[in-house]
Amino acid sequence: MLRITGLLLLLSMATAAQETILLHGGTPPHMLPAAATAKENVRTDKTVGLLVSNITQPTLEVFLPEAGKANGTAVIICPGGGYGVLLMSREGTDVAKAFTKEGVTAFVLKYRLPAASLMREPSLAPLQDAQEAIRIVRERAKEWGIDEKKIGIMGFSAGGHLAATAGTHFEQAVIRNKLGTSLLPGFMLLVNPVISFTDSIGHAGSRKNLLGTTPAPEKVRWFSNELQVSDKTPPAFLVHAGDDTVVDEKNSLYFYQALRNHKIPASLHIYQKGEHGFLKEPAFDEWFGRCLFWMRQAGWM
Repeated sequence: MLRITGLLLLLSMATAAQETILLHGGTPPHMLPAAATAKENVRTDKTVGLLVSNITQPTLEVFLPEAGKANGTAVIICPGGGYGVLLMSREGTDVAKAFTKEGVTAFVLKYRLPAASLMREPSLAPLQDAQEAIRIVRERAKEWGIDEKKIGIMGFSAGGHLAATAGTHFEQAVIRNKLGTSLLPGFMLLVNPVISFTDSIGHAGSRKNLLGTTPAPEKVRWFSNELQVSDKTPPAFLVHAGDDTVVDEKNSLYFYQALRNHKIPASLHIYQKGEHGFLKEPAFDEWFGRCLFWMRQAGWM
């Protein structure tokens, strides 16, 4: 009986270790009155799993490794979806669970998607949520057994654009940061990422959803992250498919080249086949294994 009780207690503790945090203290910045009555849209797709849109309450879901297995590294995961929807399972919780098996503490960011009817500054809302996530993880690092210098950010497709934006605009805080906490990610993991909003290689759908139909040229440039790399930009791992017809692989190529021009450590892998999102190939363990190898080789885990 004591053994059963002890086992149940351990299971209860493991379950309780999972936590969902309301960002911005539960009151996101720049929200309009209409947001108070807006309902989040949640549905399931047989191919990619859980899809979420119309988000007014951004959250950060915590995934902790088993007791004694944590290695001090953390990754904040930004699901993709063209800034119109979030693939919360395939590009979120599924990846987080894979990280915890490797001793990495993972956080899935459910960020607000730009909507002029719900917020005053729709183009800044995703970045506000990403910066707030970095701030929270860094300020609570000791609580979760995290090395605050080993907090990375990961993104898929448009989530990759958000992750790259966080990695190139960390000195421009768009949130309240009372303690002056560093918003610099330690590293970036970018999977078939949207990087650019330029006409030549940018993803038109993501740009339209984030910036509207007629964005000002200076705004297009500000959100074209290959043009925003500096000597302070964090190291990056990039992976893409050469036959991606949704997001041109030049997004990864140009960002990689910009990083190398600034002597930033980076790794780039282009698969011959895989299309957008690696739905059929390469297998998850293939590309994720390369990601883990880079993290180990670079000393992040």
